[in-house]
Amino acid sequence: MSTYSEVLSQAQSLTLEEQQQLLEFLSELIRQRETTETHDSTQRLPRKNLKRWRGFLPKRVDALEF
Repeated sequence: MSTYSEVLSQAQSLTLEEQQQLLEFLSELIRQRETTETHDSTQRLPRKNLKRWRGFLPKRVDALEF
């Protein structure tokens, strides 16, 4: 596997058009990865047991009466 400095050196030796194509490809790759990671992290959130959870209140409180 190439190191960062090797990849950077190779990218610098590309023509301007090739660098632009590489940049577009990498940008799309990063966007897809961010979307996937965001989607995965929202699926991993634990489900709350709302019937059990009432916070610090011993019973349900009507917000209008409170």
